Amino acid sequence: MAPPAPATAASGPAPDHKPAPLADLLNSNRSLTTFSNLSRLQASTSSLLASESEAITVLAPLNSALDSLPHKPWEDAADYESLGSTAYEGEQGRQRADRNLARFVDAHLVPQSPWPENTRVHSRAGRELWWEFGSDGSSRFIMPDRVQVDSVAARAANGEIWLLKGALNLAS
Repeated sequence: MAPPAPATAASGPAPDHKPAPLADLLNSNRSLTTFSNLSRLQASTSSLLASESEAITVLAPLNSALDSLPHKPWEDAADYESLGSTAYEGEQGRQRADRNLARFVDAHLVPQSPWPENTRVHSRAGRELWWEFGSDGSSRFIMPDRVQVDSVAARAANGEIWLLKGALNLAS
């Protein structure tokens, strides 16, 4: 008995090569593990990144950028000024940290993809952002903070992931 013939393109439909959603690609990038973990802590953000019904540009700070922040993404200097060193203790402190964390992640999500140069959009946190090329003609910078884009790391079914060399300012 002869072995079966190898499958050919004519023998059936081609496999579905649909791109993965942002949530899957964020989770697979080692240079983004911190931001990926932070984004999964919020149910609304996690479901948004998994949904293919909305196009999002994720402005994901590299692990090194988050490690160099003067405070944790869930901390706010104003909380320490008004509440002191116990700002994040107890149930109210946890809730405060959760709100700050959601605001931090939302500040790095742009509800548009693709996102053309000099197109002003509001992040999910409400801050107006745009990007422009640097003087070398190839480097991208997120404005108005002038945070450099390391690379466009991935194109997903529902948007793109841009790696940032810094974190965006949360002030409006």
